[in-house]
Amino acid sequence: MKISLDWLKDFININESAEEIDHLLTMAGLEVEGIEEVETIKGGLKGLVIGEVLECGKHPDADKLSITKVDLGEGEPVQIVCGAPNVAAGQKVVVATVGTILYTPEGESFKIKKGKIRGEVSLGMICAEDEIGLGGSHDGIMVLDTDMANGTPAADYFKVGTDTVLEIGLTPNRVDGASHYGVARDLKVLTGRPLNFPSTEAFKVENNDLTMEVVVEDAEACPRYAGLTISGLTVGESPKWLKDRLNAIGVAPLNNVVDATNYILHSLGQPLHAFDAAKVKGNKIIVKKVAEGTTFVTLDEEERKLSAADLMICNAEEPMCIAGVFGGIDSGVSESTTAIFLESAYFGPDGVRATSQRHGIKTDSSFRFERGTDPNMPVEALKVAALLIQEVAGGTVSSEIVDLYPTPVADFEVAVNYKHINRLIGADIPKERVKEILEGLEMRFLQESEEGFTVAVPPYRVDVQREADIIEEILRIHGFNNVELSENLSASYLAHFPKKDADVLKAKVTQMLAGAGVSEILTNSLTSSTYVKAVQSLKDEENVEILNTLSADLDVMRQSLLFTGLEVIAHNINRQQKDLKLFEFGKVYSKVEGEYVEKNRLSMFVTGAQREETWRGKTEKSAFHDLASLVLRTFQQFNISKYKQETLQDDLFAYGLSYEHKKGTIARLGMVHPKIAKLAGVKQEVFYAEFDWDLLLALQNSNYKFVEIPKFPEVRRDLSLVLNKSTNFSEIEEVAKRTERKLLKKVNVFDVYEGENLGEGKKSYSISFTLQDAQKTLNDKVIDKTMTRLIAAFEKEVGAIIRK
Repeated sequence: MKISLDWLKDFININESAEEIDHLLTMAGLEVEGIEEVETIKGGLKGLVIGEVLECGKHPDADKLSITKVDLGEGEPVQIVCGAPNVAAGQKVVVATVGTILYTPEGESFKIKKGKIRGEVSLGMICAEDEIGLGGSHDGIMVLDTDMANGTPAADYFKVGTDTVLEIGLTPNRVDGASHYGVARDLKVLTGRPLNFPSTEAFKVENNDLTMEVVVEDAEACPRYAGLTISGLTVGESPKWLKDRLNAIGVAPLNNVVDATNYILHSLGQPLHAFDAAKVKGNKIIVKKVAEGTTFVTLDEEERKLSAADLMICNAEEPMCIAGVFGGIDSGVSESTTAIFLESAYFGPDGVRATSQRHGIKTDSSFRFERGTDPNMPVEALKVAALLIQEVAGGTVSSEIVDLYPTPVADFEVAVNYKHINRLIGADIPKERVKEILEGLEMRFLQESEEGFTVAVPPYRVDVQREADIIEEILRIHGFNNVELSENLSASYLAHFPKKDADVLKAKVTQMLAGAGVSEILTNSLTSSTYVKAVQSLKDEENVEILNTLSADLDVMRQSLLFTGLEVIAHNINRQQKDLKLFEFGKVYSKVEGEYVEKNRLSMFVTGAQREETWRGKTEKSAFHDLASLVLRTFQQFNISKYKQETLQDDLFAYGLSYEHKKGTIARLGMVHPKIAKLAGVKQEVFYAEFDWDLLLALQNSNYKFVEIPKFPEVRRDLSLVLNKSTNFSEIEEVAKRTERKLLKKVNVFDVYEGENLGEGKKSYSISFTLQDAQKTLNDKVIDKTMTRLIAAFEKEVGAIIRK
């Protein structure tokens, strides 16, 4: 959200620099994310001066060009070749001198250089309004009516100003700060200066020539609805000051009426809507819900089907506006509008939020309504807006203010104990200071005692409804930096068994994977049902279907992280990025026996080359074991060692493994089946692993054992085993560790061989065994005895033949 300092000064006196305001607001919870200097005209008209055309004659070699002599107030006049048909001697003009950079209304820039045009020297340019960003006209040069001296900067003539704009990262709970007046309210209590609300003394009803009947059929969805009519206005371009204000905060000006409503929204935080009174059929406004499936064309010219839950602003015959969200194309203000009905309302946040999400419409109005606007603001904002519209568009107020507010929204009453304030803040804040802060925040004290008090919180502070919220308000205004730390810091207890922290473990795994060159991705939880229909291992009936789908390709919640990850891979491959290592933390969704189930998953993808090719050697394609090593390193982060490895049978994979525990499957990994990869447009090999993150957290073992580093050397012995192809390394490792529990420290396969000389259906593993005794040096007798026992176990349990 952008806040203009010049605009802010309308509400409170500011002496501080932008940096000091930044510090004040950030420490009070309205975090300033950036400060920007904004010019009312891009470039600030630097290098442009007022000049006087002294001579003007035809160019000898071009009928449409003129050669002029222009006095720029600096000695000799300069020669400028000009193509404008209206240039003439005696004119005061705007001249861009050599070296000036000009900006067009579209934001394009070009530099004025010394040059020759058809053989004649030209030392500058006499400008049209579109060439310097002042408008769109290019009919001829600008001719000024001024007595300013030649050489006067054009910025002085056009009153070019600069504004400082703060970019505030507004948190969802602080909608009260979503306006200049809201930010000024915080500065009021932070600086102790008075707050200025726009005066409405000049507001008056001229006549009742144009009245509207207003009916609210759903007071729960619309607790307050106010409005008035203004007749005899002229829709046109807004004055410069109004356009400058809106441009500074990134709002494009449209016309004086719409600009005025936008101005009030960003000034006071109250959304308004102007209806062309001539299009309000029956001179009747009805706030109601319409029939399911009713079609309605919004201002963006898109036809939408309404829900029976959508609150609409209707006339006597048809809907005109989606309440609090978006206007209709047929009832808006146009150049032919001469009278308007101006709406100012308070709509229930829940209804606006649901409608906004249902139709995928996000507007400045819905942003505020769905978070909770001030129910006490509509009428005051209406008066301020009426005065502004009369100022910029003329007209008279031609009806009394309609204000339907049957059940006023009450203040929040909150009881607070002084002991709790001091306990939660960690400092003894004087009672007088507490009262000063809360009253500065417009909270009224209802009851006071030695132990505590009760305050009435205005309803625009939707985030302050509990005792803890009041204490937070006291702390943010008092200042976090004003709470001193104790000289002696201590903890009340030390946990013997540290609590598992899912966020800490997630950060630990993320750091490990990032260190291994794996990039994190974040994909959409919505996906296409066509993926599930193409595989047997995922069940179509378990899809969580989206009722109000925005796209046929996003009609279900994902049951696996595989397909959205494959889409990311396809996107990168299409942009020549084929070597990828990716991971994602995400949720998967299913519907089992009518119950919705949400589970946490961790996925990993490896595809393409292992690394970039360099002068030191060629690269190799990524393989299954590149992914398997990441899986095992993840297990190490959780100190998980007890699991069983099994061959994976799943049509998502061409081949793979699963790691099983008695509590369930910890992880599955393998090569994605080519037909599955092609569904997402991926034609190269992809290796994929998916972890049950919830099970990983449950199995995490924080009981680490620390032992002294052995003083005695380890010994390595190698064996070459001929085995059946169906025998995998995990079986060899399990037999070895079961046979020798004391001395065997590590088992590793360092070569695999298959060939005709081994026999059909056979393969050879070259395996190393690391032996070590922590108490003494191993001798040959003990080593040979251990290896003999291992050989016998391999021959007996897995049918191994020992190659000599």
